[in-house]
Amino acid sequence: MTKLTAQELNHYKNKGYISPVDALTSIEAKEIRDEIEKIEKNWPKALEGINRNYVHLISPVFNKVCLNKNILDAVESIIGKNILICGTTLFIKNPKEKGFVSFHQDAKYIGLEPHNWVTVWVAITDANEKNGCMRMLPGSHKENLKHHEENFDENNLLTRGQTIKNISLDKTEPVILKAGQMSLHHPKIVHGSSLNHSDDRRIGFVIQSYIGSNVDQVLGKMYVQKARGEDKYKYHEYSNIPTELMGRKEVISQNKANEELSKIFYFKSEKIGKY
Repeated sequence: MTKLTAQELNHYKNKGYISPVDALTSIEAKEIRDEIEKIEKNWPKALEGINRNYVHLISPVFNKVCLNKNILDAVESIIGKNILICGTTLFIKNPKEKGFVSFHQDAKYIGLEPHNWVTVWVAITDANEKNGCMRMLPGSHKENLKHHEENFDENNLLTRGQTIKNISLDKTEPVILKAGQMSLHHPKIVHGSSLNHSDDRRIGFVIQSYIGSNVDQVLGKMYVQKARGEDKYKYHEYSNIPTELMGRKEVISQNKANEELSKIFYFKSEKIGKY
């Protein structure tokens, strides 16, 4: 059982995140990397742009991760027993490329309220300071949402290139993970990541996010899957469960979900980015 300890929960309460927490075995992490690279080989561009989102809808392997008991036990410790899977995203930084994630807060654009939700970042490869691991600004989740500039930088892995300026790296903490480990972070914590300077890919499979069933989507519509407990609120539509990799109904489900997600991400935006 991977329920968080009182010490871990206190760390989350005070700093806004917790890591590392064991989630998958190294074999399971390798299986996910193999699945990603199989898709990239056989269906070029299938994981690019907006299609890096809702990837659990096109692959039973990805979907299985979202239902992993170790992950759900930890999530339950934070948001309670009634858990919905609200979305997934792949954050892939290839070596020699310039991809980065500017400092931002997830709650700024996602439209999930109240903030009874948590983002789980599962390391599919090791994540460290050399290959551009996440960095957290501890305690920033206790403050109000900050002003974000929208830069639409082509190398920024965020939708709008949303950026909180003047964050001192010296005040942030690196989230160093081994393949198969995860971090969990609060919707309002300030976080980002830099370039991959290593010779291998840095891959994160992100469940963004697990939400309590009491959480509504105030900017649009989201497709969810029940992970644990009950959903007495029925705020959201339910997605199909994938039964084959990149099957016709799986791709249709992902496209439908991503169409709605794009409306949320670019709510009141005059410009559309590549994600």
